[in-house]
Amino acid sequence: MLGANIRTPEIAILGGGIGGLATAAFLHRAGLRSTVYEQAPELKEVGAGLVVAPNAARLLRRLGIMDTLLRTAVQLDVGWEFRRWQDGTILSAEDLATACERLYGEHTYTVHRADLLQVIRRAVPEGTVRLGKRCTAITVRDERPSMRFEDGEVVEADIVIGADGVHSVVRGTIAEPQSAAYSGLCAFRALVPGDRAPSFARRRAQTLWIGPGHHLVHYPISEGRFVNLVAFAPAGDDSVESWTAQATIEEFLHEFDGWDPRLVDLIRAAETPGRWALLDRAPLPRWSRGPVTLLGDAAHPMFPFFAQGAAQAIEDAAVLAQCLAEDGADPARALRRYEALRLPRTTRLQEVSHARSDINHLPDGPDQRARDTSFTEIDPLVTNGWIYEYDPDIAMAGAPAAG
Repeated sequence: MLGANIRTPEIAILGGGIGGLATAAFLHRAGLRSTVYEQAPELKEVGAGLVVAPNAARLLRRLGIMDTLLRTAVQLDVGWEFRRWQDGTILSAEDLATACERLYGEHTYTVHRADLLQVIRRAVPEGTVRLGKRCTAITVRDERPSMRFEDGEVVEADIVIGADGVHSVVRGTIAEPQSAAYSGLCAFRALVPGDRAPSFARRRAQTLWIGPGHHLVHYPISEGRFVNLVAFAPAGDDSVESWTAQATIEEFLHEFDGWDPRLVDLIRAAETPGRWALLDRAPLPRWSRGPVTLLGDAAHPMFPFFAQGAAQAIEDAAVLAQCLAEDGADPARALRRYEALRLPRTTRLQEVSHARSDINHLPDGPDQRARDTSFTEIDPLVTNGWIYEYDPDIAMAGAPAAG
């Protein structure tokens, strides 16, 4: 923690999404003040559901907000339930109800993004968040960064944290401009009202239907009031990376024509789907420059095939807050330590998430049959233990200080 004679640093966080608010919450827990600048006029999450795996759940519990989240979260009994596209044959399934807590000390949950955001906000002091503040430029002079906002205001700080998403303004001050590559995939997302969803989709299960060039995931959220759908398909000429682009049910159905009729019925029951292209970005070699750093999607955007995007932003927040609390007198050194602790892990997750699309989308044939057979031989809950067992406190205790 900071010594009695060390001035508390002024910390600015650009972005009021899950990563930005989690950072403010962990900084507050560590005894540090921050200000969050969010460009939107109100705090809200677009999109739909996400998975809160054990590595994220244990950190939310440390913030003291897990009990509140459980009022709307759904605890999964079954996960990694892979089904064949044509007839719904179950290729494998994980017993999360008992094995998850035994292995990792926490259950796995599904939540609506908006519910998670509001719960994290409860751990952030009043007055921390400033809305309607769109940052247009960042400059660093004499090791002190300043931010210029669209409304003309200029704000100085000791530390700037870019939690401003895939189109990060802060990223451009740290890394060379990097155009996103075309992945060839697009994602559909939709919600199905629980009272319209078939019974197989209302189970407390995370189910993945896999087939040639496509896959679809569904699970209940919001106390079971909705079923969340997210599906992946060839993108065609669509290159819009946005949570707000819309598609039609007919377009969604067209992508899954010929799939199991039960899945088709589930899609038909959905509300208006969104659609966006998955753009590919290579891992960054560095996240920090002096007193400026990146966090969450601004640092390591990843394909959603391991459902770890939000979890990694929350992990970033916990580690960053502890680094600053332990070395606030030298922000640049603290940020170097944060980067050294986090970059290898998130790079690995970016890479395995990228590779998963090829595995899920194999055309029917020998490779697909070998993959399906492998599902009976591999326990994904154990195989991916390196993801779920991660604890920032343990990771930091075993790491050297930054030079």
